[in-house]
Parts: sequence; structure tokens; C-alpha cells
Amino acid sequence: MEEILSILNTIPSPYNDLVAVAIIFVIIAAIGFIISFLFGGKAPEQPEEIELPQEVVEELETPDLEETAGQEFQTQTPVVSEDAVETQVVPEQEEIITQEFEEELEEEIEPIEEVDESKEGLFARLRRGLSKTQAGLLGGLGTIVSKKEIDANLWDEFEETLIMADLGVNTTMKLRENIETKLSKQSLNSPESITDTLKEEILEILKSAQGAPINVDASPFVIMVAGVNGVGKTTTIGKLANRLKTEDKNVMVAAGDTFRAAATEQLEVWSKRVGTDFLKGQSGGDPSSVAFDAVKAAQARGTDILIIDTAGRLHTKGNLMDELTKMKRIVGRELEGAPHETLLVLDATTGQNAVQQAKLFNEAIGVTGIVLTKLDGTAKGGVIIAIANELNIPVKYIGIGESLSDLREFNADEFVEALFYSGDETVH
Repeated sequence: MEEILSILNTIPSPYNDLVAVAIIFVIIAAIGFIISFLFGGKAPEQPEEIELPQEVVEELETPDLEETAGQEFQTQTPVVSEDAVETQVVPEQEEIITQEFEEELEEEIEPIEEVDESKEGLFARLRRGLSKTQAGLLGGLGTIVSKKEIDANLWDEFEETLIMADLGVNTTMKLRENIETKLSKQSLNSPESITDTLKEEILEILKSAQGAPINVDASPFVIMVAGVNGVGKTTTIGKLANRLKTEDKNVMVAAGDTFRAAATEQLEVWSKRVGTDFLKGQSGGDPSSVAFDAVKAAQARGTDILIIDTAGRLHTKGNLMDELTKMKRIVGRELEGAPHETLLVLDATTGQNAVQQAKLFNEAIGVTGIVLTKLDGTAKGGVIIAIANELNIPVKYIGIGESLSDLREFNADEFVEALFYSGDETVH
């Protein structure tokens, strides 16, 4: 410092004293900043000296939860799991949120639509459900009976009409033979007589296959339901459970289809809707263990009727059919005489494939009754005639729509009347 001042004094200037003072001030300030930087000292203007506590900073940076809670719940709930919901809500909100989540799930899987019985009678709905099959069958017959006489060409058209309605070759040939025999005995040569005689023949076939209503003569009365995926098995079980509940029966439903989580979830929704007990096993577990537990639970609870769902499976897969056979064997071992009914659900829209399914399922588990679904969505409803003619398995129920009451006990007289209905009222 003294050397700097001596140098300045050698320079002739009237401002030497002022310059020296300024230089000294700058040097002192610089030294102060250096010391502050090296030893953590903080100048008053530095932000570190007014740093806020961490909890205060977090509070300022976090939005007000009370103001945003409603908006977050509205957007998050549909995709958040139930476990996540439990960890994110306060205890007093947990029950409300869980209830809303379950109600939302039921709405997503809503499979039915109720029909007001006062607006449309049961027979009218049956006619409407069979309208496509009727149009295909009677439409072809109308062309035939318009001819002047019965000849070889007429019979060829007759066979084609019945096959197109999915009566199958064997049933068609049987009907033609029987009708020709009757017409020749009665010396009838009028094409119009074919329709009336066909109606009589079909009624005779269907009456032989008309299944008796379920007779609950054991407790628990076990019903095992089988069928390939997509035939409407889950929906049929829900509707059947509802029918039995209306007869003042205590019903339990067991989800034996452990390989499809969606099937178990939908069956549980159906169970809650119709008010039955529900039992399920672990996803991917042994279906036979579910059947075992269900029988034990039904016995312990005094259940009137136990309905056991089974895994949907291709009838052409031997190992899968063996699993179904094992399931039935275990049920019978745990409860003598069970299952008391073994129902097979068939989809009418599959036509002749339904006949093949029924044959193989019957060989594997001994089907005691058939439920034919989706008759309202196909022109192939004639398959029920082929089933009745070729399989000798009772047809217990038919499905003609989506409402609960559209699962109907099969009545041959009513079915044939609706199929051949030719009144003025439209069925479409």
C-alpha cells in the first residue's frame, strides 16, 4: 500500500489525495468480498440471508388441496385402482368413493334392458324375436306354394328353403319324407298343403324335445352351466338366477371360469344385481377347487340352488373337455346326485355348428338340458329343430332378447305358433 502511495506522490497532480482514497476504498471492498466468498460470510444483499424454511417453501409451491380435490377426483377415479384410492383419501371419504367406484363399474358392464310387460306381451316378443327366422322360412315356402302342382323341382326348392333356415340336411330329408308320405296318403296334390303339414311335423319334433321346468328336489340343488366362449353363458346364468330368485329360492352363483377375469367380474355384477350370494376363486386357479368350495359353502349356508359357471372352452380341445369332466366328477363326489342339472348354452347364430358342439359336450359331461340364446338376432333359428331331431336332449330355455324376462322356458306349441304366425300384425 505504501509503495502504491509513493508512486502516486511522484506523479504531479492536484488530485493525488482523492485518487489515493478511492483506490484504498476499492481495495478494501474487494478484500471484503473475497473473505465473504471464501469463509461463507453473507452480505446483507445476498438472498441466502432471507431464505425461507423448507416447510414454508413447500406450502407456497403446493396448490390448495381443498380447492383442487374435487377436480382431481373427477379425472382420476375411473383409472385409479381401488388400492390406490384407499391410500389417497381420508378415512371418512373412503366408503363414499368405493361405493361410487362400484356403481360406475356396474354401469360399464350393464348388459340388460328391462321391457315393460304392459306395453308388449310375451307372445308378441317371441314373434318379434323369431321374425328373421320366420322371414327366411315362410318367405321361401311362399314361393313354393305359389306353384300350380307338386313336382320334383318343387321338392328341390323345399329342401333348399329348410337348409337355408339351418334345419340341417338330416332333418330336412326326414321332413320331406314324412310330408310326402302324408300327402300321398291323403291324395293331396296342392302345394298349399305343404306348409300346414310342415307345421305339424315341426311341432311333433319339438314336442319330443321340450324340456320340463327345473324341479328343485334337493338342497342344495346344483346346476352346472357349460358352453364355449361368446355364446351368452354369463348373461344366461344371471337371467336364470333372477328367474329362480323370483320363485323365492335362495341362490348362490360360483364363478368357475377362473381363466377370464372379465367373466368373473361380469358374473359378480349380475349376482349383485339380482341379489344372490357369490363365490369366486383366484384368477387362473383350478376351476374344480372353486366347484368344491362352492358346494361346501352352499351346504353350510343352507342354499337352495347353486349355479356353477364353467370355463368357456372349444369343444374340439380334448384336454379342456377333460377338465370339465373332472369338475363334474368332484361336484358329484362332494354331494350325492350333483350336479342335478347340466345345462349347455348354445348360440343360435352359429347354426349347424351348435349341433356339433352339443354332441361333443353331451359325450363329455352328459348334458341334461339346452339353453339356446340369441334367437332374436339370427335367421338360423331353425337350428333348434335340428337339435331336437338329432340329439334327443331336452331344450329347457330359449333367449329371445336382452331383458331379464327374455330368457323363456321353451314351449313347443308357443314356439311353432310364433314361427308360422301369419296374422295382420307385423312381427318386425
